[in-house]
Amino acid sequence: GTMSGSGSEEPQPSEAADDPQQEADKDWAAAKAFYDNLVTQKARPPKPQNAITVAVSSRALFNLVEEQQIYEEQGLEKYVEYQQNNENVILKPGPAFCFVKALEHVNARLLELYPDDEERFDIVLMTNNHAQVGVRLINSINHYGLTIERFCMTGGESPIGYLTAYLTNLYLSADSDKVQEAIEAGIASATMFTANKDVDYSDTQLRVAFDGDAVIFSDESEQIYKEQGLDRFFEHEQLNENKPLAQGPLKGFLEDLGKLQKKFYAKNERLNCPIRTYLVTARSAASSGARVLKTLRSWGLEIDEALFLAGAPKGPVLVKIRPHIFFDDQMFHIEGAQKLGTIAAHVPYGVAQKYQKFT
Repeated sequence: GTMSGSGSEEPQPSEAADDPQQEADKDWAAAKAFYDNLVTQKARPPKPQNAITVAVSSRALFNLVEEQQIYEEQGLEKYVEYQQNNENVILKPGPAFCFVKALEHVNARLLELYPDDEERFDIVLMTNNHAQVGVRLINSINHYGLTIERFCMTGGESPIGYLTAYLTNLYLSADSDKVQEAIEAGIASATMFTANKDVDYSDTQLRVAFDGDAVIFSDESEQIYKEQGLDRFFEHEQLNENKPLAQGPLKGFLEDLGKLQKKFYAKNERLNCPIRTYLVTARSAASSGARVLKTLRSWGLEIDEALFLAGAPKGPVLVKIRPHIFFDDQMFHIEGAQKLGTIAAHVPYGVAQKYQKFT
């Protein structure tokens, strides 16, 4: 219990060593008691084990391109000084900003339907900034009215340990090395890229688009395609049509979205559901689509729209969908989407990574 005035909540030494979960629950109770004493209109952050935790880096949430340049060219001290001198200058939105706004809209709808339920998104700012930069981040978050209560400012240390501690369901960053590290630690993660055009995004419906292989599914089929060519890939998919594909790094997040959708359906809100999911895959429906659809069915997942493009570029279809985020494992598709104004997120997973050199 680190909260003042919660002496009665302190665990007794005899039982403290006993059960870390019990101790965590006590800490939680103390923190909650502290919150309950504050008069606030804001919904309190849910417990990490009940929430769908989305961790966002400061460079994903805000546009820090200029600041990053100062950091790279003039070093940390000058960067921190610049941030402190400008802490009342509000940061412009970054690539994950619209996505975060859409998550918060879903939360508002969930709270109307389920006021006592904690199963909703919890957005955590996960940054390796030093604490001195925090004031500018807080000022910007408050300016936009975002509900981000949990901050981790790791002062140059890797955030991976914190991501695990917070039971993170999705981590978005502008730093591809950190994303790679998170993926290797088994955390769904992607590198955010800014769209090259300003597009209007829905503010009443969260739209999330996923590529299939090496994103929702494993890269097993992709490997066959890369090593043995398209014909062998089609043959393999037809032979294995009834064998579900193994899961990929973002299957869990698609599942989380599905769980929340069902909460709206249960209240008769199917037609008015604030979440919509899309599968946008280069596979062709006739020769390799059935396995994908049967895999989703075997997982009990309903995806709202499945678009099989048979190798056609994804950009034009994404312009129609206007997702708040599009996950793909290949930079080629990310760049194509970006050019036409889609906010894209690169998932560094699977065999495709061997065939690309990152700049």
